Amino acid sequence: MRSPFLSLCKTPSRWPTSWRLMVLLGVSFVLVCVFEYVRIPAALLLGPMITAILLATSGAGMTLPKPLFLFAQGILGMMIANSLPLTVFAKISLEWPLFLIGTVSTILASSLLGWLLSRTGLLPGTTAIWGSSPGAASAMTIMSESYGADMRLVAFMQYLRVACCAVAATIVATLFHVDDVSAVPTDWLGVSSWLGFSITLGIILLASVAGVLLRLPSGPMLLSLSVGLVIKFTGLLPIVLPSWCLALSFAVLGWGIGFRFTRQVLHHAWHVFPHVLGAIIALITINAGVAGLLITFAGIDPLTAFLATSPGGADSVAIIAASTSADVSFVMAMQVARFLLVLIAGPMLARWLSRNQTA
Repeated sequence: MRSPFLSLCKTPSRWPTSWRLMVLLGVSFVLVCVFEYVRIPAALLLGPMITAILLATSGAGMTLPKPLFLFAQGILGMMIANSLPLTVFAKISLEWPLFLIGTVSTILASSLLGWLLSRTGLLPGTTAIWGSSPGAASAMTIMSESYGADMRLVAFMQYLRVACCAVAATIVATLFHVDDVSAVPTDWLGVSSWLGFSITLGIILLASVAGVLLRLPSGPMLLSLSVGLVIKFTGLLPIVLPSWCLALSFAVLGWGIGFRFTRQVLHHAWHVFPHVLGAIIALITINAGVAGLLITFAGIDPLTAFLATSPGGADSVAIIAASTSADVSFVMAMQVARFLLVLIAGPMLARWLSRNQTA
């Protein structure tokens, strides 16, 4: 006679909710720890997302409360605003021709590759265009659904690009004899100010609710980002978002995306993998050519030029730049400039390309 316990283990679709939650939390935590240890970019989002994908495709998927997912988007928007250095616009204004060339060339190249990929008909709707967006991976993934793209495949494309860019940046750093590329230790449990944290969460909540009521595409994230930028650059209030809060919000976003996957979507992702990888390699190559122009005509050193024009993985690029002789301020200013330009122009460009993808 078969044991009921063994029967349940073999049929995840019959697992009770308590089992699913334990597996979800446990496996997510393990994957995040492993990814952080080997320094995989976006580990806090990828670990939970992969766990949710495994559960969803095995029949043990769950549905997250939509308000929780929307609030996590609001936290992401505030985090983006808070991560921008106050000196970034001064740096950009001083050397604007270089930043214009570096950012616009990357966006044009990625848009062309995304449009060409969309013409193949391998990816539905505007997915290829949003998935090819060069930067702001989390933001582009969240925003894409509001513009007719398949969020699941956009996430697949975006984080494959982030991983490839991180590998390429590491290889370049190794070629320039970088001995140690290490991250700054993170205080996972501390809170600098509970009052400031409470105020920050209150502002995010109000912005998220307003974004939903105004029916803005990706309203919770974009409205929180806009309010956060005002707070950040006017110094009205401190933005307090402890590491554990960010980790939880990324986990919620990862779970929300991952639980939407099906076996059919995974099969489709595998089918288009060679084409997507080819487009990513082409984008990295084009940006290496732009880096060559900065080296030749602007006198930028090779490592700084390559890291500055890297089309993704800004966190990994920042760590590598800080551990080398590269000009960190120039690298991060270029990354931030492209990030902001993608956030501003990305939706408009994606809509325009989408209307012309069948032309």
